[in-house]
Amino acid sequence: MSHPVIALLVVLGIVVFIHELGHFLVARWCNVGIQVFSLGFGPKVFKRKKGITEYCISAIPLGGYVKMVGDEPGARLSEEDRSISFTHKTLLQKSLIVAAGPVFNFLLGILIFYLFYQFSGIYLSTPEIGKVFDESPAFEAGIQPGDIILEIDGKPIDSFDQVSSIIRQGNGAPMNILLERGDSRVPVTVMPRIGPGKDELGQDTQRYLIGISTSGEFFHKRLNPFQAMGHSLSNNYMIIRLTIISVGRMITGNLSLDNLSGPIMIAKEAGKQAKAGMVDFVSFIAIISISIGLINLFPIPVLDGGHLMFFAIEAITRRPVNERVRGILTQMGMAMLLILMVFVFYNDISRLINGG
Repeated sequence: MSHPVIALLVVLGIVVFIHELGHFLVARWCNVGIQVFSLGFGPKVFKRKKGITEYCISAIPLGGYVKMVGDEPGARLSEEDRSISFTHKTLLQKSLIVAAGPVFNFLLGILIFYLFYQFSGIYLSTPEIGKVFDESPAFEAGIQPGDIILEIDGKPIDSFDQVSSIIRQGNGAPMNILLERGDSRVPVTVMPRIGPGKDELGQDTQRYLIGISTSGEFFHKRLNPFQAMGHSLSNNYMIIRLTIISVGRMITGNLSLDNLSGPIMIAKEAGKQAKAGMVDFVSFIAIISISIGLINLFPIPVLDGGHLMFFAIEAITRRPVNERVRGILTQMGMAMLLILMVFVFYNDISRLINGG
């Protein structure tokens, strides 16, 4: 499993299967006939037919597809096939079928993180201060190493993890901090200052700081089902948010396109996570599943988001997008994806050559 290629096949196999299963199940629920359910593209290495559906594994494991009866506008169909044709379903049904793939990817991520939090709980940093930096706001306020943060602006503090969030949300406003020092409780007021730091993507930025660091001590906290689900949803939101921020910064030029990774680097990372242990590897599957679900919702023809965009236009204009226009946009979308694929392969190979 720790071999990068095997790890990649497992990760992509699970993520792609769940994605296509979403399309498949909702299509069946909407009474759409399925002609092919394939993991992978290209020549079929394994296939088995059941009813009208051919289930197969194809040679190129970088995706998959579900071919439905009448999924191409303008296709000639018999009267019998029209009743199970994708094109002849309502706009809502078609939208649900297309959206189901990404939704199932999100659900996989939610389920994995939920199970981890439910059965393993979480490890949090204790609210004990390990270091106070010289000439920092905390130093000037009289905060000392070993102090334990009990409250900030009246809000109880359970772990050090809450402190950065509260400082960031405060936007530089004075903070009233209640400390435990030995047997005493010491109130102090700290004025955060702008200083160099790292943002969520690890990029250099300026942010509010008070000049303290954690003691490095952790404690284990069990979670009830509602708390576990809350943490799982929070994880999913964070991954989606960071992905959108990353893409946005790449488009505006604020983040280098060199950060884009393709199958080679994913394989390398998958192998690394597999060596680290099953928990890390399954967490990696969840992250990839959520990311692929989100990327598939981008409004690019060929992707699920492109189809949903066409359906949205149809809902507004009350008529389907012109087939010729749709064909041209789809070809443009395919060209964009091919260029992107070449670029990420180039990035991956460059990183391998340079030892990245």
